[in-house]
Amino acid sequence: MIRRLIEISRPVLWVNTIGTTVIGMWLSGYLWTWEILPILIWVSFPFNLLIYGINDIYDQDTDADNDRKGGYGGAKIKPSETRLIGWGVILTNVPFLIYFAVTLPWEAVAWMALYAFSFWQYSATPLRFKGRPILDSVSNADYAFPLVFVPYALGATPLWAAAIGLMAWSMAKHVYDAIQDIEEDGSVGIITTAVKFGVKGSLIWSGFWWTVSTVLFWMVNIPVAIVNALLALWLIVAQWRKPTIDQAKSLYRYSVAFPYVAGAVAGVQLVAGLTFGSYTAP
Repeated sequence: MIRRLIEISRPVLWVNTIGTTVIGMWLSGYLWTWEILPILIWVSFPFNLLIYGINDIYDQDTDADNDRKGGYGGAKIKPSETRLIGWGVILTNVPFLIYFAVTLPWEAVAWMALYAFSFWQYSATPLRFKGRPILDSVSNADYAFPLVFVPYALGATPLWAAAIGLMAWSMAKHVYDAIQDIEEDGSVGIITTAVKFGVKGSLIWSGFWWTVSTVLFWMVNIPVAIVNALLALWLIVAQWRKPTIDQAKSLYRYSVAFPYVAGAVAGVQLVAGLTFGSYTAP
């Protein structure tokens, strides 16, 4: 059962939560601190099970006909697994949230609670942001929340240009990745931003928010901004020149690699700065 739950949590995508948490620690002025360990554990398997397990429960109809699901892009669950996933989410997340509520500053806890609530309601009723155009994209700004709650948890001030820049980046990437699911979502009446805008409209939306993120990243770190702009431009142009669902599916692997590459560029510089004393907490 544990192995199945880990598969459902999509380990290949854990970088989106672990990576931002580590970056949040570095931006707080720490190369490493043991205070971050409970948060790192939470944002690995437990929190990703919350994100993707709940998503899989509510998207069983569309996932059944989605060729992308069943591999690293996501699990295809059986109705009989719903109860297992639900209890798995509760038992692996609630103890952490209680611990954080008792031990961390209220600002960190508030952002953590919003982090969990937003991902939960992205897939689940009654709000189900996934089926609400624009709101589905805006809700994905929550991927950047560790850049806010980690500094608060460690007694530092968030670097807001980086945090808001990553929120814009996450909004862009969500719609870009959703292009490949336009047919499956549309066929069962799930009207996402990608379904509503179509392929090229979605690319315009993603291009705009990736541009916003580049401007904000430029205020923090020019190399990261340049890499972000180049990767975003390549993804947009490659899809624009061949605006098909098959092309979107073939480009998905490169979209998955996007945060690894950009995060590495940021991480190497931050680690070097912390190691040699050229960077301190904001």
